Amino acid sequence: MIKIMFVCHGNICRSPMAEFIFKDLIKKRGLEGKFKVSSSATSDEEIYRGVGNPIYPPALRELQKNGIYPDDKRSVRLKKEDLPLYDMFVCMDDKNLRNMRYILGDEAEGKMYKLLSFNGSERDVLDPWYSGDFTSAYNDILSGCTALIDKITEEKKW
Repeated sequence: MIKIMFVCHGNICRSPMAEFIFKDLIKKRGLEGKFKVSSSATSDEEIYRGVGNPIYPPALRELQKNGIYPDDKRSVRLKKEDLPLYDMFVCMDDKNLRNMRYILGDEAEGKMYKLLSFNGSERDVLDPWYSGDFTSAYNDILSGCTALIDKITEEKKW
């Protein structure tokens, strides 16, 4: 089983979008049971008194517009204890990567990736929190997730 944690700043837009887009790709390819997929934040800004905020409504609408209906996901924070539980930590931008390194430490080298690197790009996934462009973020994330699942299935020969 391949265990993947998608990571962004607050875990209310990009990383939960990636989590549920990737889960949708798994289902469409008949690969249920071969992956464990979740998402987390590098900050606790979206967590109040131990309870995380739900997916940001415009991000949720973008997923639903594309036929993806997430469960009641709430923001959670990435922690050092997650390191042995996941094979890959896939983030959305350079700031996320820097913060993941700080949280997870040197032992995480070789397990941390930027999502768009899987389709040959080193650019960041557009942050719709600032741009308001959830469609472009969705398209970036779908492109990166598709390249990631293609890479894994090719390597595993599934």
